[in-house]
Amino acid sequence: MKAFYTDHFVLPLPEGHRFPMEKYSRLRDLVSSLIDIELVEAPPATDTQILYAHDPSYLIKVIEGKLSPQEQREIGFPWSKQMVERSRRSAGATVAAAKTALREGIVANLAGGTHHAYRDAGSGFCVFNDSAIAARALQKEISPSLKVAVIDLDVHQGNGTASILQNDDSIFTLSIHGKNNFPFKKEESDLDLGLEDGCDDAAYLHALSQSLDQLDSRFKADCLIFLAGADPHEGDRLGRLNVSTAGMRLRDEKVFQYALDRQLPIAFSMAGGYGKEMTSTVDIHFQTIKTALQFQRQY
Repeated sequence: MKAFYTDHFVLPLPEGHRFPMEKYSRLRDLVSSLIDIELVEAPPATDTQILYAHDPSYLIKVIEGKLSPQEQREIGFPWSKQMVERSRRSAGATVAAAKTALREGIVANLAGGTHHAYRDAGSGFCVFNDSAIAARALQKEISPSLKVAVIDLDVHQGNGTASILQNDDSIFTLSIHGKNNFPFKKEESDLDLGLEDGCDDAAYLHALSQSLDQLDSRFKADCLIFLAGADPHEGDRLGRLNVSTAGMRLRDEKVFQYALDRQLPIAFSMAGGYGKEMTSTVDIHFQTIKTALQFQRQY
């Protein structure tokens, strides 16, 4: 199974910044020990690909470093050339993973899941919306008839993705997230399910099963993009849910089984994860990779 990585494109962040930059290199170190994984450096998303989902004036501001202080605060990163390059690579990794999945079944992006980025603005540590860019890239560069479903299981609603793709019937957006968590102004996905604080394994997995059934009845996807956030985990300091490590594995198994049963290619990204201990977040992401590998062998 191929896994696209971007961790060597590092953001220069101020001391004490809460974004867990280090988790990506730690994850790749673990993944490199798996014999059936091929690590591939992510290509950068091109301007053309970024413009499938973003406004030209926003892209120019990002490239030229003309984001206002307020826009940079909204993103959560100070502007730098490294920020631009990393954001391109993170989006490019999901594009490459999605295209490769059409041939190979299951493919990973060891970063990505930047679902808070809107068409004309970044937000919540997200500069470019990799899922929206990748879904549109499949349609514009592979086949215009491809129907894509985005299954967003980060604990925060995929508000940017929902907004960008709101009037696009060819891409289905599904978000299962914390009802009371960021973003506090939710957008309208094709299917939203907001969970109460403290939601446990049984309630979470029931909600996921119901949502996948609805997706199946409402939309016939040709391929899937899966945001496998680690932040629904009980050890996450921002998640507010109570899903165990075993529950997170069962979540991943449900999604990969859904794809396998329908022989749907699936590209997945790590998305969020802010564990009280970074090791717990890295372990959840690594568990997702190992679970995917088991399913890849069945394609």
